[in-house]
Amino acid sequence: MTYPDAIAFLYRLGWFGAKLALDNPARLAALAGHPERSLRFIHVAGTNGKGSTCAMLESIYRAAGLKVGLYTSPHLVSFRERIQIDRRLIPAAEVTRLVERVQPWLREFSAEEHPTFFEIVTVMALCYFAEQGCDLVIWETGLGGRLDATNIVTPLASVITNIQFDHEKWLGHTLPEIAREKAGIIKPGVPVVTATDAPEALAVICETAARRRSPLSVVAWPDASRPPLDNLELPLLGDHQRLNAALALATARVAAPRLPVREQALREGLQTVCWPGRFQVAPAASGRVIVLDGAHNPAGAETLRAGLQKYFPDLKPVLVLGVMKDKDWTSMCRLLAPLAERICIAPVASERTALPADLVPVCQAANPAVSAEACSSLGEALGRAGDPPLLVVTGSLHFLGEAMEALRLAPMPSNGERELNEWQARRR
Repeated sequence: MTYPDAIAFLYRLGWFGAKLALDNPARLAALAGHPERSLRFIHVAGTNGKGSTCAMLESIYRAAGLKVGLYTSPHLVSFRERIQIDRRLIPAAEVTRLVERVQPWLREFSAEEHPTFFEIVTVMALCYFAEQGCDLVIWETGLGGRLDATNIVTPLASVITNIQFDHEKWLGHTLPEIAREKAGIIKPGVPVVTATDAPEALAVICETAARRRSPLSVVAWPDASRPPLDNLELPLLGDHQRLNAALALATARVAAPRLPVREQALREGLQTVCWPGRFQVAPAASGRVIVLDGAHNPAGAETLRAGLQKYFPDLKPVLVLGVMKDKDWTSMCRLLAPLAERICIAPVASERTALPADLVPVCQAANPAVSAEACSSLGEALGRAGDPPLLVVTGSLHFLGEAMEALRLAPMPSNGERELNEWQARRR
């Protein structure tokens, strides 16, 4: 089997959708010899900020001298981004080997029970981290928490970044309903840390933690200005990242009885963290500035809006936008259109894409002075955007990965691997 063969196999797993249940990942982990039992985890759920918080935690513990596994999704360009050790992507040869290893296990499942892409990749990651002897794994949920494939582990700490509206079709249409799904990662007696500030969502997390006798720490905005954050420069821009940093610090301190970290490692980890595609500012040779941000839901769009107003208050950007039809793109357009000088709307390279022509009237209603154009592709949108002083590319993370390649900001070509981000979830 070659690496392209392995990727093709993983792509075919998309036919089985994305089941929200724990039976399959638990069975796969058993067939693998329970690699999760030899590992330590910090499990991270939440609506927004999961990836950034995971990156901060990984950087802190790597600065402390630990060998740290990092499991995140989706990937921007390469599938290998999902599974990293000490921020080195899993080698292509290891992906191939693990795909070959897992294939015989699938014969243990009926056609109806066949494991999905995310279930299989989750157990592949467990195998790789255990084989490589990771001291700690930073473990991000995929969708929700309670029935997410990652929820077969018992961590040192559970982290819930925040509760906002996203994936309502699968997680619920109210904040308490969504909070119940996210709070499903809380394990009996295991400390939980959250930066949730929505009162009705926080009440659910508090109730779940109390019922499971899990010590709860709540991080709030004042914590983002306390030492060492009061005089520490973060590479990740935006006030929201300072709150994510406060959450990462609180988590490290909660886990300290079992995983002590020196204060210097806390500072060094936060000062050197890297997480592309989240208010990433990329100066171009022409002197213009490009901002790439995966604002894929209304809360993300509000965060992007705040960042643009803080860092570029005197510039109206040209906005290149591509979103998924299953997101609340109406709210996103209403938030972002008033900031823009022009908007070039392109389809995401996905069957889930929102149609650019549908977004145009919403953008123009939100900002009658803006010129909003529907484009047939990202390439056309970037061409029409021209060379303005400030170009902002935002929307789906899938769209962002495509833009990073087009703008030559990606470390490697995708070779079609972004298509592995496709999924259609169903609950069992």
